[in-house]
Amino acid sequence: MKYLRATMTVLSLMAGASSACAQDITLTSHDGKVEITGNLLGFDGEFYRVDTQFGELTVDGSGVTCDGPACPNLIDFVAEVVLSGSSVMAESLIPALIDGFAQRENLTVLRENPYPSQLVFSLSQPDRKAPLARLTLNVSDTDRGFSDLTDDQADIALAMREIRPAEIAAARENGLGDMTRPRRSRVIALGALVPVVARDNPIRQISVADLARVIDGEIENWAQLGGPDAPIAVHLPDVTTGVGQAVQDQVLHPAGVQADHTVIRHTRSSELAEAVARDPFAIGIVSHADPQNVRSLPLAGGCGHALRATRPAIKTEDYPLTLPMFVYLPQRRLPKIARQFLAYAQSPEAQIVIRQAGFVDQSHELVRIGLQGDRLANAITSGASEVGLEELQRMVDALRPLSRLSLSFRFEPGSSRPDAQSRSNIQQLAQALESGQYDGRKMVFVGFSDGDGAAETNARIALRRAQTVRNAILAAIETTIAESVEIAVEGFGEAMPMACDDTEWGRKTNRRVEIWVR
Repeated sequence: MKYLRATMTVLSLMAGASSACAQDITLTSHDGKVEITGNLLGFDGEFYRVDTQFGELTVDGSGVTCDGPACPNLIDFVAEVVLSGSSVMAESLIPALIDGFAQRENLTVLRENPYPSQLVFSLSQPDRKAPLARLTLNVSDTDRGFSDLTDDQADIALAMREIRPAEIAAARENGLGDMTRPRRSRVIALGALVPVVARDNPIRQISVADLARVIDGEIENWAQLGGPDAPIAVHLPDVTTGVGQAVQDQVLHPAGVQADHTVIRHTRSSELAEAVARDPFAIGIVSHADPQNVRSLPLAGGCGHALRATRPAIKTEDYPLTLPMFVYLPQRRLPKIARQFLAYAQSPEAQIVIRQAGFVDQSHELVRIGLQGDRLANAITSGASEVGLEELQRMVDALRPLSRLSLSFRFEPGSSRPDAQSRSNIQQLAQALESGQYDGRKMVFVGFSDGDGAAETNARIALRRAQTVRNAILAAIETTIAESVEIAVEGFGEAMPMACDDTEWGRKTNRRVEIWVR
């Protein structure tokens, strides 16, 4: 970013150069010594972005006067912010956060719906005629959100998945820089892929493997799953939506299958849920926030573990098909009110709003070991024969005086890189440690593994994972943490499995680092 005060000398040399294109503003320093002429690219209420014949400049508005047809109205300036992308986020999550933000800032909100796929929120102060800001939500899908951001048609992209390599390349080519840098995206809420059926459907659970076979068309009748002799109607989100792409990435791709041509696609998850609710022989996949008048199916494994898409399980990623909800940001500076809104979206007050809107928040919660009976039962039934009673007793003794934090860390398949939700958790925990939230406490990073290989080897791998996550969090801390915070690491290998090891998703679920606090 180039600021006026840092470029006085260079701009003075530029002043005599001729311009080859039409110019629509002139910025002049208060002493009249520097003059910048060019095309106005944007004004955020504080800074001008100007395209000059010497490149794009960002100029502090407090140091200049503006002249020309494109000069903004500084008295009644309205910050225009466009958000584009996921319909799940644009229709429910973001409006709820806008209302919460306005309430905190003592602003009034006027909601308009000029087009079926557009929502406009005008935020106003009581003593001001013009709105303070106008937030426009273009309700579409994740693909469109990224393309709008890349084409400078949106300020913020709403995405139900991470940005893909082709989108990263397109953004770089269009001057948006590296979209994979840490501050270019953030997770603002959590969801999950949830298989749903009509309330009167007799099936009580389904494995991820069987779910993939149903979508592929290999399983065509409910009788093959222990249900009635009736054909299965499959409903999925459209392939352009973030939820639809997450189904492909998390369910179909790991199984090496594709959706059958008979699958019924929907552009809106709410419409999908309604279609499944009307058909007792239908099955669909929706986001965690959508199920209404339908019944969610737990994910089952051959060893008896059943995982439900509960709020705690989604927070900790113990439920395997999690769905982080991202906002992606441009390289340029956003208006001040947009930056304030984004900061609010990750505040403690916003976590309550997110939860009330039906999504999973990211606030930290503690769960004592005594309330984790299912996990301990799994440890005894699935881990005891391989791990041994002595190691299980060591684990229980170590964890008994502690409480589990609702942050876990898991890794991308075949990689030591934390997955998207875990990378967000690293930043969150680093900020919490910096803020003093855990001063005077003991924090233990506890590593676990899947059951492949020898138990002793898995215990060493689990310990190394815990050390890796601890180091990543300490590296993310920008200042210092109190000496009263005691940090330790432990590794218990395959001692407490969360899922069966007979599938890749089950093994991924078991490979994790948990945080325990005293």
